[in-house]
Amino acid sequence: MSDPAAHGSNGDAAPAAALHVAVLAGGRSSEHEVSLSSAAGVREGLLAAGHLVSWVEIGRDGAWRGEGGERGERGALSLTPGTGLLGADVAFPVLHGPFGEDGTVQGLLETLGVPYVGSGVAASALSLDKVLFKELMRAAGVPQVDFAGVRSTRWQADRERVLRELTSLGMPVFVKPAHLGSSVGIVKVHEYADTAAALDQAFAHDSLVIVEAMAHGVEVECAVLDGSPQLASEPGEIVFEGEFYDYRAKYEPGGMQLIVPARIARSARERVRALALEVFDAMGCAGLARVDFFVDGERVLVNELNTMPGFTPTSVYAKLIEASGVPYAQLVDRLCRLGVERHARECAMRAT
Repeated sequence: MSDPAAHGSNGDAAPAAALHVAVLAGGRSSEHEVSLSSAAGVREGLLAAGHLVSWVEIGRDGAWRGEGGERGERGALSLTPGTGLLGADVAFPVLHGPFGEDGTVQGLLETLGVPYVGSGVAASALSLDKVLFKELMRAAGVPQVDFAGVRSTRWQADRERVLRELTSLGMPVFVKPAHLGSSVGIVKVHEYADTAAALDQAFAHDSLVIVEAMAHGVEVECAVLDGSPQLASEPGEIVFEGEFYDYRAKYEPGGMQLIVPARIARSARERVRALALEVFDAMGCAGLARVDFFVDGERVLVNELNTMPGFTPTSVYAKLIEASGVPYAQLVDRLCRLGVERHARECAMRAT
């Protein structure tokens, strides 16, 4: 993918309240290319809203390269605690998966003293860990599918016992790496005899694996936009071919269809929206999140929460928020301002 221009505007005079935004793209995870696409969408939305944008690309090697100077030359970045990032007012970390959505980059931005879009260190880390997220939801009494977490050390030490314990989930089950998104590494298992191979495959991606019972019903997603008041979008229904909502369905043209509003009962739609806000607050999220559900009649089950969902203008999150009356450019503008406001509040509290 070609690099976007260093700094830019839409050709019009920037408004007085314009922000300088550092858009973070790429990253070290397997979702590097997805991040580049999302970040390019965010960049264009910010430019349309009249903001100044600096592009910061994090390579697969973990190196940060950004733009600086009057002509926007691109080069390796030297990051020093407390000195900011390219003079930006706020950072928009459009990063998916490990080394970006898991609290690591959020912690780095905290040490740099840079306001940023989205959830903080703890909420980001907890939400990306699928096992820990579900354990916390279970403790909070949130309805969800049955699941089991398996660590690689235990799997290697006693494979037969692990397999016996997993039979309580029934068949079929989904075997997933616990810290990846975009359906990377997921296997749907129909026969008990295939469980071990699926676990071995998942452990190639992660040292922690989650095994989930099959959930019936419609896959529904709800977007949350923080603020006062918080916004939970009209739920959208995900329609796709194939056995489950895999990487191809998510990212290939025509792989899925989003139907808004979801074709579920009104009472179920309201339950989805209420649970989305409940889960968002329980995890301590900020800015934005997409909460995914299974809905079977009146039964609503939480699947997972994504603190930085796909962010192209045609991604599900943006479409759901737009269906609720907030267009894309206004959305990315509001998220940046929420990040600045949250940073100012937290700095004020730390100073007292």
